[in-house]
Amino acid sequence: MLPYVNIHTHRPTGRGIELRTAGLHPWEAGNNAAEAIGRLAERLCGRGPGPCETLRSEAVQAIGETGLDFACAVPREAQFNALRAQLALARQAGLPVVLHCVRAFEPLMRELAECEPRAVIFHGFIGSPEQARQALRRGYYLSFGERAFASPKTLRALREVPLGQLFFETDDDEVTIGEIYDRAAAVLGLPEEVLQRATLENYERLFEKRDG
Repeated sequence: MLPYVNIHTHRPTGRGIELRTAGLHPWEAGNNAAEAIGRLAERLCGRGPGPCETLRSEAVQAIGETGLDFACAVPREAQFNALRAQLALARQAGLPVVLHCVRAFEPLMRELAECEPRAVIFHGFIGSPEQARQALRRGYYLSFGERAFASPKTLRALREVPLGQLFFETDDDEVTIGEIYDRAAAVLGLPEEVLQRATLENYERLFEKRDG
């Protein structure tokens, strides 16, 4: 039986495949962000500004979640500074990034164009089909969770995502990853196993070298 890939969760279960990330959330970008990101850089790469020869912490598979949230009270300048530092760290470490994006899609896309990491996953995507197309054209991955099923525009976007750029997640919701796959399969008119196989292949493409 194929495992479920849960690309972003705050409630790890130890079952299936759950991505291991480390980063500074935009909600926390105003709280000693530079110091926190410096500790993360030391954890991953050791000291020094050069490229990482080897990762010190193989347990960390991606940087995140980082991003921009223009609905929260954290000053935007602080969010941009934290995001830029983490994008630079992701490039240095050769890691993908997991992105949080709320009311900030265009600014976030501009930042990515300036400092694009090895791979990008928009977690908890609830954008429009046009926003999805913009991200997909750049080769980014989109991950969908429970909130997607309450948004008609996001369900339209989900139907346009190629299987090769698709992930699912539970985030911080009290829902199982199996329930997310089941609902997505119903929306897409596909067997659940097709989604499991596709997301497993996507995961292996991005992370198998780090894991093995």
